[in-house]
Amino acid sequence: MQDVKDTRRALVRIGYDGRVHKTFRGHLAKERFAHEVRVLRHLEARGCDYVPRLLEVDPDALKIVTTNCGQRVDHLAPERQKELFADLENYGVRHEDPELRNITYRISDGRFCLIDLEFATLLEGEEPRSLKPTDLSA
Repeated sequence: MQDVKDTRRALVRIGYDGRVHKTFRGHLAKERFAHEVRVLRHLEARGCDYVPRLLEVDPDALKIVTTNCGQRVDHLAPERQKELFADLENYGVRHEDPELRNITYRISDGRFCLIDLEFATLLEGEEPRSLKPTDLSA
């Protein structure tokens, strides 16, 4: 497996089969894990096709396995970035970390995708809430 992110909050690896393996760690790891699972299931149920799909969930290891949404984007017009994150709200989710590092490009269908939804806010169903910390630099 290839490490693509190794921070205090998560270890993300790409398997040889292309799947993304994300293990949560650090502050509020269990809560962030459960929240990202909830958000991804919410988006899948609403037909959002430009976020990762959950393939496996391991609550004991605080690990999820998802589909691969392509390569991270290095440059994108700020207006287009805003459009992508704003469109997610049509599915009842606010990303809460609308940065370029959370946008990928999926070559198979020429689609920009959004990743890293552990701090997203669900806008419908339950009281809107987010686990967004004050410092997202880690």
